[in-house]
Amino acid sequence: MKPGRFALYTLIMDALCTNDSDQALTHAADWLASGGLRPTRQRLALAALLIGDGHNRHVTAESLYGAVIDNGEKVSLATVYNTLRAFCDAGLMNEITVDTARSYFDTRTDDHPHFFWEDTQTLCDAPADQLDIRSLPRAPDGAEVARVDVVIRLRPRG
Repeated sequence: MKPGRFALYTLIMDALCTNDSDQALTHAADWLASGGLRPTRQRLALAALLIGDGHNRHVTAESLYGAVIDNGEKVSLATVYNTLRAFCDAGLMNEITVDTARSYFDTRTDDHPHFFWEDTQTLCDAPADQLDIRSLPRAPDGAEVARVDVVIRLRPRG
């Protein structure tokens, strides 16, 4: 076993915000399996950071990479991007694009709107029951609506 792989496993055990690391690992492994993904050590490590405690997350690749690095792991930013892309392709996450330079990855996959705080560059869930979209424009011939992302941009008053 390569030293880096052991460090990733250690990261899983140390970085979780739960008291029951075995349960978090099981949760991460089950999440990967639900998307048909093989539970590699890197996928398990990132999945455990994302959903190991059972809470939904909105992360950028850079913020997830920072969390991994803060825990002493040597994983490339490219690996984080590729893994997040694999999670999205498997239907485990959604990518929310807030501008041409920044995407967020959301572990909550049901339809729901988001608040984007311009001053802190953070994304959070907005109350779906307060959103009222009565209709959408008809898709052009040969196309269908795949998903609608609603991002409500916020800034502090004054």
